[in-house]
Amino acid sequence: MDIISLLPDSVANQIAAGEVIQRPASVIKELVENSVDAGAKNITVLVTDAGRTSIQVIDDGVGMSETDARLSFERHATSKIQKADDLFALHTMGFRGEALASIAAVAQVELRTRTTQDEVGTLINVAGSKVTGQEPVSCPVGCNFKVNNLFYNVPARRKFLKSNTTELTNILTAFERIVLVYPDIHFELYHNSAELMNLKTGSLLQRITDVFGKQYGQDLMPVNVDTAICKVHGFVAKPEAARKKGGCDYLFVNGRFMKHPYFHKAVLTAYDRLIPEGMQIPYFLYFDVNPADIDVNIHPVKTEIKFENEQAIWQILMASVRDAIGKFCEVPTIDFDTVGKPEIPAFDPGRGGFSAPKVSYNPDYNPFSSTRQQKVSSEWQSLYEGLQPSGDADESDSPESPSSDLFGPQDISPVEEVISEKSPAHYQYKGRYIMTAVKSGLMIIDQHRADIRILYERYMQQQDSKVVNTQKVLFPETIQFSASDAVIFQTIIPMLTSLGFDLSDLGGNTFAINGIPSGIEGIDPVQLLRRMVSDAEEKGRGVTDELNGAVALSMARSAAVPYGQILSNEEMDNIINGLFACSNVNYTPDGKPIISILPQGDIDRLFG
Repeated sequence: MDIISLLPDSVANQIAAGEVIQRPASVIKELVENSVDAGAKNITVLVTDAGRTSIQVIDDGVGMSETDARLSFERHATSKIQKADDLFALHTMGFRGEALASIAAVAQVELRTRTTQDEVGTLINVAGSKVTGQEPVSCPVGCNFKVNNLFYNVPARRKFLKSNTTELTNILTAFERIVLVYPDIHFELYHNSAELMNLKTGSLLQRITDVFGKQYGQDLMPVNVDTAICKVHGFVAKPEAARKKGGCDYLFVNGRFMKHPYFHKAVLTAYDRLIPEGMQIPYFLYFDVNPADIDVNIHPVKTEIKFENEQAIWQILMASVRDAIGKFCEVPTIDFDTVGKPEIPAFDPGRGGFSAPKVSYNPDYNPFSSTRQQKVSSEWQSLYEGLQPSGDADESDSPESPSSDLFGPQDISPVEEVISEKSPAHYQYKGRYIMTAVKSGLMIIDQHRADIRILYERYMQQQDSKVVNTQKVLFPETIQFSASDAVIFQTIIPMLTSLGFDLSDLGGNTFAINGIPSGIEGIDPVQLLRRMVSDAEEKGRGVTDELNGAVALSMARSAAVPYGQILSNEEMDNIINGLFACSNVNYTPDGKPIISILPQGDIDRLFG
């Protein structure tokens, strides 16, 4: 009995949709890329409920005839290629002919389209790969796709969609990857009737500034290298613009966004020894390569691309970035300290009265002469008055089981015993560690990490108690985010308000900082808020408790006593007392050790 059968087109389309259409952002990516390929100069995207309810893409491209509109929803129906060899000469974003068929298989699609040659347009309704209606309609030239109820017939896929905030962030990320390639196209993006992006046509630098804020325009340096293998152009950031996370690293090849860790490493290699290890650098780099030398037909998402001359392009990329750094980075001048310098007159040979300096010495001096002995004060006993001999170390003071790891983190128990037995005087070592004597030995505290733990618990208590102290600023500062970062920032504004921030929305993804929490004066609030957004993005926006902790930890890191700050004995004592009042004295909120104890027995053995 035969058991193999040909799947119906509707089932095959749903299987293909599982690869091509993963979330609402995938729908927007495919439809907007089709609009770009159609030669549109104005593209508008309207999103409702982060794409769950509806997605609408309107363009003024060439449009489609009645026959083409009906055929466009069939699998492998495309106007981009005609034969297999065309895959190696691609000049369009799409080429598979699977996008519209995949979208129509998992959603309800309405298409209105008209060409310049037609007086009347075409309206087609498709749901679950089945055409439910077709009729003539009056509409402008171009295409108007409206996708309703995504995954309505695949409830398992719809159930696993993330929160609206997460899906909207993915939509903005996909949208940014397209608009950064086509600065000559006017793009608009609306979510629930609210404008998120309105990008006018202009230069590439202007487009980057419109998307990510004015700060990026000030920190970018141009890159422009033309070789026989490829052409590289775009912008890289100055070394001082490096950030720990959340960097904007964009690579494009022939107008197509790509993920390429090998080329990313080439950019970071060019910044070797210019930025701290682990930091990221923003860059926007565009490759123009012969289409025959690359293969984009690897994955349906088309972000993985293979290059024929990968190693050569790696060298070209690294050299071009280094060249940009060398050309446009200012070398800081050495400014010597001139306070109290002697005034040296210029030499004038015409003036007399100058004589060479003379050296005087005692010819009878003999350092080995026995008659030259330093006189020792007979009053030396007075220097030791009031001091008692320490004697031998009391065996009872030695720990019962000293640790072999002298500087590893150890449990401090009980806390009251440590506080009562600690020395009233403390010693600061190299502006980094606080050293104090306790009953069991020598306690070493990392001053920065200890203050992080103290401030973290204070900020968490403020969030719980809703009692805040806000310090108004004399001149409010403004901070501008990209559209995707602004969505994340909106979610953490209530937490920031509970910590003492006074913020107001100025529109255009720009916010005013009118007040800051008391106790963090002197800290740059703009950089602090940017770090909080990066931490919130890393932790995720679905778990409130984790997000509260991430925001509190970011503030604590910024406000904590920095390494190198000289502390008085009173300040060190306040840090020690504050630390031992915390719920966890041994580790920072992110798990780094704060305290180490060098046991008395190990100290004695060092001098044994």
